[in-house]
Amino acid sequence: MTSPIDDDAQMLDDVRVRYLVTRAALRAARAMTTPGLEPEQRLTTLMECHGTMLAARGPGNPLPFGEFRRALKGDLGGLLPDGIKPLDLDGTLVVDQDGQVTEDAFDLDLEQRMLLHTLRKLDKAAGLMSDRELQAEIDQETVYTLLRKRGDQAVYVAGRSDLIKRPAGSKDELCELRLPPMVVDFYKEIPYDSVYRGWWFPCPICAWPMRLVARKNIGVPVGTARCWHAPHADMGASYLFRLPTDLSAPELLPEPSPPRPDGREAVLYPDVKKVPQARPIDGHKALVRGIWRYTTVPGLPELALRDRLTERGLKVEMWPGLDAYDLLVEVGPKRGKKQKFKVDVKDYTSATTLAKLVHAQEGDRGGADWLVVPDYRAGQIPLLSGVCAKYEMRVAAASEFGEMVCEKSGVNWT
Repeated sequence: MTSPIDDDAQMLDDVRVRYLVTRAALRAARAMTTPGLEPEQRLTTLMECHGTMLAARGPGNPLPFGEFRRALKGDLGGLLPDGIKPLDLDGTLVVDQDGQVTEDAFDLDLEQRMLLHTLRKLDKAAGLMSDRELQAEIDQETVYTLLRKRGDQAVYVAGRSDLIKRPAGSKDELCELRLPPMVVDFYKEIPYDSVYRGWWFPCPICAWPMRLVARKNIGVPVGTARCWHAPHADMGASYLFRLPTDLSAPELLPEPSPPRPDGREAVLYPDVKKVPQARPIDGHKALVRGIWRYTTVPGLPELALRDRLTERGLKVEMWPGLDAYDLLVEVGPKRGKKQKFKVDVKDYTSATTLAKLVHAQEGDRGGADWLVVPDYRAGQIPLLSGVCAKYEMRVAAASEFGEMVCEKSGVNWT
């Protein structure tokens, strides 16, 4: 028996999948039918839409690129993955016999966006999201699909690591990244609200452009620079700067930051001593916000945990099986039998939303048996533990987990 919340969550998920499939098919059809497009531009758009379509269909419903192109001339409902009812998509053509995008396809696209907006306002189910959040999730799934496309674990790990370590930089720096060209396209111009008179500053923790604001402090004009991720700002990525009277680069002055923690939390705590220097916006780009927030930010504790455990002699594999989960950690004495811990790292502002996600997925879809949150989310553990216990998952803060597996392996964490 399902609850109304379960029904709402399932309804929203079905609507979202239908929306992604329709949107990708519509955009691809327009690329195929619009006259005057260069072949390279047409192909690039089709491949991007194919990535979105694969993200919507999921790993259990593959669709080769050639079949995708042919399917655009057929029934729209046929593009949906198994288990999703086509409803009014069934029998709808994207491209008519004259080679034009049908009006029905345009209407369905608009109506599904309106339905998503209505569901969001009702705020009834887990996973409700704004248009911006929806696009952020589409971007993230598309990027992961493109990284997986070659089916090469080493390529996937290298590419995802680059997205975490270098979310912004000069065009020359970005050219050195080990990323497919279409993933590099998710680096855009520096966001306007991270710019002051042609300058931007990377966060000392995540390296993404910080938020810049000019205001008056006791009647004196002053600038502030803070990381968009509040926990990073709270750890010290927060600065003041004098407003230059000319076009010269501002210089940051650190605001008071909390003392560095002692004990086990000190191992993973970031170094924020180095004050960021201004960088010109000309010739520089940054990841779109959604990928930074849902790949770079949670990726930092993933890589830090991997590095610290590896330094202590433990074997750690990142994103095994092309991202079934985040870390596979071998735990146990050096010469004894090893136990494998499958770890998923999550950084959600809302513990309730994360708990609903775990419940909706009945645990972790990739088979993780540990849910690890950054140390600054330790307050979420009681709520998450209650939900995860139903699905035989355990929950820990990153430093707590690191200390525990080191103890089981006979080495010191601190």
